[in-house]
Amino acid sequence: MVLYEYPFNERVRTLLRLESLFDNLFFFVQQPDPRSHHVALTTLFEILDVSARADLKSDLLQDLERYRQSLGALREHPGVDRKALDTMLGSIEQASSSLAAQGKTGQPLRQNEWLTTIRSRLAIPGGACEFDVPSFHAWKHKPAELRVQDLIQWVGPFLPVRDGLAIVLKMLRESGRQMPIVAEGGAYQQMLGGKAYQLLRIRVDEREGVFPEISANKYMVSVRFSVQGADLKSQPVTAEVPFELTLCNSI
Repeated sequence: MVLYEYPFNERVRTLLRLESLFDNLFFFVQQPDPRSHHVALTTLFEILDVSARADLKSDLLQDLERYRQSLGALREHPGVDRKALDTMLGSIEQASSSLAAQGKTGQPLRQNEWLTTIRSRLAIPGGACEFDVPSFHAWKHKPAELRVQDLIQWVGPFLPVRDGLAIVLKMLRESGRQMPIVAEGGAYQQMLGGKAYQLLRIRVDEREGVFPEISANKYMVSVRFSVQGADLKSQPVTAEVPFELTLCNSI
C-alpha cells in the first residue's frame, strides 16, 4: 500500500515537511560517499529554513502538554496498559524538557561562519564547486567518519524539535479511524460538517497504479484519482478505485 497524507493546516504541513527532511537527512548522513554528505548538509540547511517559523517551538510545547494532560487522565482507567502509558508520558516529558531548555532553533548553525558561507554558496545553483569554496571541497575529502562526526554535531540542536514533532505526529496519526472506501469513477467526496480535522491519510494499493489529487477543508474532502501517462502527465481515472481513508484529529 502507498500512503498519501494531506494536512488541513499550515502547522501540520510544517511538521510533515520537517519529518520528511529529517528522514532524508539521516539517510544521507549514514552514507560514506562525500556526495551524500553534500546532500545531507543541503538538507540540514533546508531544515534550518523550515524550522525558523517563529511559533514552531511554542506550538510543539503546547501540543505535548495537551497530550501529557490527556494521557495522564487515563492512568486510573481500567484496562489501560500502565507500563505503555508511563513510557509514552516519559517520552513526552523528556521531549518537552529538551525543547523548553533550547534557545532559538538552529542558532549554533547561524553563528557558525563557515556554515554560513557554505549555506550561501549552496543557495546558488552549482555555486559550491571546489573553485568557489575550496574549504568545502577539502571537508568533503576528509575521512567519512570525521564528516559524520561534524554532521552529527550540527544536527544536534535540531534533535529536540525532531523528537517533539515525532511524538505529535504519532499521536495525531493514531487518533484516526481507517475506513475502506471505493471511489466511483475515480472520484470521491465526503462532507465534514465543519469538523476541524488536522490530517487526511489515504492508502491505495500500488498495483492500482494510481495516485490521489486531494483538496480538503473543514467542510468537505475531495479526492480524484489519476494515472501518469507516457509523458508523466496526469490523466483522470474513470474506473472504480478501492482505497483506505483516515481522518485524524488531536486528542
